[in-house]
Amino acid sequence: MTLRARHVLVALLTVMVVVLLLVDGVTTKTLGAAGTDAASPDAPLASAGPILVSNGHGGLESRAAAPGKRIALTFDDGPSPKWTPKILAILQREHVPATFFEIGGNAVRAPWLTRRIIKDGFELGDHTFTHPNLATLPNWQRQLQIGMTESAFSGIVGLRTRMLRPPYSSTPDAITPKEIAVWGKIAAEGYTIVVASYDTRDWDLPGVSSILAAATPEGNQGGTILMHDGGGNRAETVKALPKIIAMLKRRDFRFVTVSQLDGLPRDALMTSASPWERLRGSLFVGMLAVSRAVTGVLQAIVLAVAALVGVRMLLVLALASAQVRRGRRRERDSGFSAPVSIVVPAFNEAVGIERCVRSLADSSYPAPLEVIVVDDGSSDGTGALVEALGLASVRVLRQANAGKPAALNAGLAAARHDLVVMVDGDTVFEEHSLLNLVQPFAAPDVGAVSGNTKVGNRSGLLGRWQHIEYVMAFSLDRRVYEMLNCMPTVPGAIGAFRRDALLRLGGISGATVAEDTDVTLAIGREGWRVLYAEDARAWTEVPCTLSGLWRQRSRWAYGTLQSLWKHRGAFARRGEGRIGRRALPYMMIFQVLLPLVAPLIDLFAIYSILFLAPLQILAFWLAFNAFQLTLAWAAFGWDGESRRVLWWMPLQQFVYRQLMYLVVIDSVIVALMGTRVRWNRLARTGEVQVAQPASP
Repeated sequence: MTLRARHVLVALLTVMVVVLLLVDGVTTKTLGAAGTDAASPDAPLASAGPILVSNGHGGLESRAAAPGKRIALTFDDGPSPKWTPKILAILQREHVPATFFEIGGNAVRAPWLTRRIIKDGFELGDHTFTHPNLATLPNWQRQLQIGMTESAFSGIVGLRTRMLRPPYSSTPDAITPKEIAVWGKIAAEGYTIVVASYDTRDWDLPGVSSILAAATPEGNQGGTILMHDGGGNRAETVKALPKIIAMLKRRDFRFVTVSQLDGLPRDALMTSASPWERLRGSLFVGMLAVSRAVTGVLQAIVLAVAALVGVRMLLVLALASAQVRRGRRRERDSGFSAPVSIVVPAFNEAVGIERCVRSLADSSYPAPLEVIVVDDGSSDGTGALVEALGLASVRVLRQANAGKPAALNAGLAAARHDLVVMVDGDTVFEEHSLLNLVQPFAAPDVGAVSGNTKVGNRSGLLGRWQHIEYVMAFSLDRRVYEMLNCMPTVPGAIGAFRRDALLRLGGISGATVAEDTDVTLAIGREGWRVLYAEDARAWTEVPCTLSGLWRQRSRWAYGTLQSLWKHRGAFARRGEGRIGRRALPYMMIFQVLLPLVAPLIDLFAIYSILFLAPLQILAFWLAFNAFQLTLAWAAFGWDGESRRVLWWMPLQQFVYRQLMYLVVIDSVIVALMGTRVRWNRLARTGEVQVAQPASP
């Protein structure tokens, strides 16, 4: 599969998730809270009954006869998993019928309650899908709101209801002329509009006594009583309902359904859905179930990742600050030196090789050192440029092009000293970097030391972003890894090794395209300690184009996956727990799994802003970035870097971070397909500038 095909696959999967989130958000978010309109004695339908039909001229009229001592209990805004079962239990205990006007979005979230309502003999009415004010919607949205609810009912219980209660409706004397015009069009399509004779306003939590009073007819005329079984806290409704039933029974009112109050058989207002309507409804409900499942999984992932990232931030801050103190003590105790061999693998490094070699040869280092440049079949005269420098401590080995691991092994075989430093051909050492790099080898159990790689071409936006990453991710992580004694990577730009440790492994392996991670994990598995020398700075050139950055990070990500797979046995092997049960899980979680799910988290954040709690998401995002900035402020201070570049950090979170996630996703797809990634070399510009440390 080509790179373009992989990107198309990722795009299709992303679009599918976006569609499912949108479906869930649009169809299951209740747009409006419960509420009812205020009554007016001048309303056009003030003297009408609670059951309204089309008058044939775009308006509404009463159809039912006077209710007499008949009462229809009606409940809006459900079903609610918390309150509806309690109300159903009361109605069944008292043997009282009722009609439930359900919100379609709630019905698809709790279809078992809709089925129970029908199974237990209660009636079902349409209360729209997301509880909007129908009078404020264009015609197509009104039809969609009602039609989606009908489809939901068809899929859940195989029925279509012709009863509609518009959201925010109350008694007939609260119906405005605008609502008459809109509801009249709906009624003309065969729907019966059901409003209330008695509005308890229980949505406003007025108290049980107020609800009871509002539900009490003054005379002997019954009608419909409006209550709610969803849309908020319905504890007062649950407490008031038995009292209402008892009070009305004492007054000899008879409880009926809305269809009975209308003088019609049950199947006149609740008809069986056709096979096609049932199929369409089932597909609709199924799609919503999938979208809810995806949303639920994403929500669980977000919560888990948020907790994980929060713990990691605190852990990094604590361990990194402890490592800084340890490193400073090591600086005070410095004085160790031993003969060093420096191996520089070079393939077509003519642009920067002279500056690299000079910086190594000019190191302020008291012990003997040799620089071995391995010209790996260069075609640009790299070896000749090094020889032309005429430096006594530098020698050139030439070989046919065999790759970086082979070049490193050739240099290792030619090395005369027990400490071997490996340096990329585009890297520039500071004067004291070599001395600082070898200090940890004063301890005999130290097998390798990682230097501090700095971005040397940070003038452009891409360079600044990588500079932030090198300080925030690589440097901080290496401090943490040292404290956990499980360093997974000594970078190719600046790393030092005991020659014996490398020879025991058989040299540098070419089994992965991340030979630095591979060899470091192998050294750790052998029981050696690997430390971090923050004051051993090496300035390297990073990619200055997006394509170059993509190629480099693809190799790194794929090489990390290869290394994790190659060293997976360390997880269960005795004596290798530092690597197997610390480094590997940490790398797997934060370098592979988290980047894989991070785009989904970003999508869920957008979903939450649109459909859930935008202020909470914004607060969380600000808190996350504030903590990130705190970490960055500390990291840049520990590394002696100017903090002015941190102005670019928020933008990095939106753009650069997404690119890094996509790199990991692409690499995982490549790995799962079994495709092998080849080692690739980046084009060099030689624009490496050594910056002076900022004042503390």
